[in-house]
Amino acid sequence: MGNPTAETNFEVVSSDVVRRGVVFDLTVDRIRYDDGVEGVREVAVHPGGAVVAAITDAGTIVVVRQFRYPLGAWMTELPAGKLDPDEDPDLCAPRELEEETGYRAGRIDKLGAIATTPGFCTEILHLYLARDLVAGAANRERGEEGMTVEEITFEEFDRRTLDGEIIDAKTIAAVALAKLRLARDDDA
Repeated sequence: MGNPTAETNFEVVSSDVVRRGVVFDLTVDRIRYDDGVEGVREVAVHPGGAVVAAITDAGTIVVVRQFRYPLGAWMTELPAGKLDPDEDPDLCAPRELEEETGYRAGRIDKLGAIATTPGFCTEILHLYLARDLVAGAANRERGEEGMTVEEITFEEFDRRTLDGEIIDAKTIAAVALAKLRLARDDDA
């Protein structure tokens, strides 16, 4: 998390894990700025995850639709999942793609990474572009039984995003990077 050699204008006075959770832990840190003023930072400590922009040979984007409990709504998203302890994101990405959609990728390239909510959370999501897909059977985890898979064009993705139907930040970021990578690959 972060660069330990980076200069800061504060010191950590204390750090306490106040809740160990299934998905993330919550820490409360007391900090003291160089001018002596103290502050409190609540941090969701998350292991991170992998997100896959899977593109079919027909040029469509593979998305999933699933109910997201915190928002109380059905969301259209890219296949994604949380890293297991000490898991390499390069291994998580193809696992999540196959688990959620049944697709296996003949080629998977890392696009980059994003900090989802750096103001209070350590979550870093690793973004991938998957191509040369082979269809198969999904093997979803408990709670993902209602998930459905859909293939949409880039134009449909853009329209649904601009219309406010697709609002998942990781999905929007990964598709934007996938477009840039595909355009660069086409120019090469």
